[in-house]
Amino acid sequence: MILSYFPGCTLKTKAKSLEISALASLAELGVVLEELPSWNCCGAVYSLAKDDLIHQLAPVRILMKARDQGSERLITICSMCYNTLARANLMMRQDEKRRKTINLFMEEEKDYAGEVEVVHLLSFLRDDIGWDRIREKTKRPLNHLKIAPYYGCTLHRPREVGIEPPGQVALMTALFEALGASVLDFAAADLCCGSYQTLVNPEAAENARDGILEEAMKIGAEALVLSCPLCDYNLRRKYRRDAGSESDRPALPILYFTQLLSYSLGLGTETCGFAGDDASFLKLLGREKAS
Repeated sequence: MILSYFPGCTLKTKAKSLEISALASLAELGVVLEELPSWNCCGAVYSLAKDDLIHQLAPVRILMKARDQGSERLITICSMCYNTLARANLMMRQDEKRRKTINLFMEEEKDYAGEVEVVHLLSFLRDDIGWDRIREKTKRPLNHLKIAPYYGCTLHRPREVGIEPPGQVALMTALFEALGASVLDFAAADLCCGSYQTLVNPEAAENARDGILEEAMKIGAEALVLSCPLCDYNLRRKYRRDAGSESDRPALPILYFTQLLSYSLGLGTETCGFAGDDASFLKLLGREKAS
């Protein structure tokens, strides 16, 4: 099975462990993702201004590349990339006026009308691989590891492109349970991590971040698991353990869902991306040496 794949910028730089563990896991499951040739940044966020059509050229051009590659589906891993591409795709399908303007602007490309389906990897694992298959392939079960599943903003919102209805965490729950973990009822699962407010309003971002981590620790989570590089960045930043001190280390392991998947499938710890603070996670599982 070969599918078109858009990695996005961050997976090639700060979030390499997300991509490496994802691609290795899929290969173990018999799936090859074919990276789009000469891809560009998706724009990072979806513009809400209706007259800001120039902002939509980047994601639409990516969708055109997938279409020209002969693909009906485009797989994404990063939550922000998924949200941006899926919303741009929805616009091209539903808004005739804006679709016409964008296609006229990109006159050298064949007109695009939303022919490609944008799919997040979590949805692909459920619909194309199946939890039973993942359970069968699991070599190192997570032994009831207590997980707080964290979706952030962009996997649920807006409802029209969410991978499942707002407030539900069935996808992550089913995946982690297939890997042998215990998934906790996490009230902060879809709260914002602070997003780009970390640049313009650091205090607000810090409050958002602290609330998420405190809730995870309150329910006894042993790991906070996510799919968004921006969420990972914000949640890993200095965390106020109490009113008078700060620590550079996260209060509990913060991991990408693909890292847990690759570990459970029996892949080496380097492939899983367990390094630095993440290495402490292996001790939690009783596995201190790299395989």
